[in-house]
Amino acid sequence: MKTEDLISQIKKKQSFLIVGLDTDLDKIPKHLLKEEDPIFAFNKAIIDATQDLCVGYKPNTAFYEAYGLKGWKALEKTINYINETYPEQFTIADAKRGDIGNTSTRYAKAFFEDLNFDSVTVAPYMGKDSVEPFLAFKDKHTIMLALTSNQGAFDFQTQTINGQELYKHVLETSKSYENSDQLMYVVGATKAEYLTDIRAIIPEAFLLVPGVGAQGGSLREVCKYGMTEDIGLLVNSSRGIIYNSQGEDFAIAARNVAQQMQSEMQEILVQNS
Repeated sequence: MKTEDLISQIKKKQSFLIVGLDTDLDKIPKHLLKEEDPIFAFNKAIIDATQDLCVGYKPNTAFYEAYGLKGWKALEKTINYINETYPEQFTIADAKRGDIGNTSTRYAKAFFEDLNFDSVTVAPYMGKDSVEPFLAFKDKHTIMLALTSNQGAFDFQTQTINGQELYKHVLETSKSYENSDQLMYVVGATKAEYLTDIRAIIPEAFLLVPGVGAQGGSLREVCKYGMTEDIGLLVNSSRGIIYNSQGEDFAIAARNVAQQMQSEMQEILVQNS
């Protein structure tokens, strides 16, 4: 998907919400366990209930890999369903891959060609040759970890080296990568106060922002410091949306929360227009 298509969808839906599909068999409604493929049954219901309120879906691949072949097949069925039924949706493989050379190329082929995701998350610790193989794929996006929400982020990301915090050096360096215009970045919502400095380095790039809702991040703070003229934000919510009911009404309950988030986003977009 081209960036302009994503921007167009954001403006049309008045939403920059991404629904995270972190599907856990221990957390989905028990009646779904009778289904032939409980993971896909849950995902399909969530997707059908929220597709008009969000601009994309982000399956975290760990939740599928944990179930072996059955889990991977459920992931494949999920992405195929989105692409065939709601092709306007932006899809993110939250895989956090981070190897080099041919290995990265193979990871990229797995997600971009075999599964046909629009984007994949990557870890940049190994540098340029762990990221550029993903950037070689036309009309696909590489979402690089920049500043994350977890407590361990302070172990490395915010440490000062030669007078500059490491995450800022990572951002600056990534701009020199080939096809860097296809880069997006992960910035946790609980780090909203850092967004001014981040925007000074990457003023236009899209940011994937997890941590709003369940992890305590503020949507309005994120928008205040991170929004661009073309919006420039994709705000993800996973547990905060998909696990609001254990009953037959689980998809309706998910829709209600997604609707609340979309309404708040629409209000913010109107205020900033």
